[in-house]
Amino acid sequence: QQDIQAMRIHYLQHMPFEKPAAIAEWATNQGHEITGSHVYRGDPLPSTDEFDWLVVMGGPMGVSDIDEYPWMRPELELIGASVERGRRVLGVCLGAQFIAHALGARVYPAPEKEIGWFPVEGLPVTQPGVYAGLPDRLTPLHWHGDTFELPEGAVHLARGPACTNQAFQYGQRVIGLQFHIEATPESVAEMTDHCADDIEEGRWQMPEPAIRDCTERCAAMRPVLEDLLDFMAR
Repeated sequence: QQDIQAMRIHYLQHMPFEKPAAIAEWATNQGHEITGSHVYRGDPLPSTDEFDWLVVMGGPMGVSDIDEYPWMRPELELIGASVERGRRVLGVCLGAQFIAHALGARVYPAPEKEIGWFPVEGLPVTQPGVYAGLPDRLTPLHWHGDTFELPEGAVHLARGPACTNQAFQYGQRVIGLQFHIEATPESVAEMTDHCADDIEEGRWQMPEPAIRDCTERCAAMRPVLEDLLDFMAR
């Protein structure tokens, strides 16, 4: 394994309860510097010179709510500039939708909401420099009503039965994940405390107690997350 240089990782957080969770734990354990902007409370955004890696977290809003949230336009510009300047960019859930939108792809309501622990299929990848480490089958946490088209030139990394576009890579350094690979039991409890009202009757929606019962599920996702982050760090 190549030596991994310590990096400046900056995350964008859109709600108090959607934290970088296991991503922050990995960064700290690896000796990277991690800072964040809580955009919902008006924290300033960094310039692209201030970080090596941008992590864009989830949130209940969507790209179509741009007029409602004054931070969204400058954030989308920052994401576009980060991609252009060769920074690493990782987007989770809403973050993946923001990356897709910043790269010119359509983001739109999914045919069905997906809330709970549902299977995703890692797709075979042969292109050099593209992440090929997603398992054939994994069961991460989902919490979304929107989906996205793949940006032009992106490689499709994962699909699911409820939502075809679950993960993509754009260029060498940009990855978008529709699912919450960073979930920890604590972060799942916080999301569920604040967002349980989202849960309705649906094929791809689990009851709240089943979502919270996640210690083993989070533990199973941890090596998948860490392998992906190690790949991005190299």
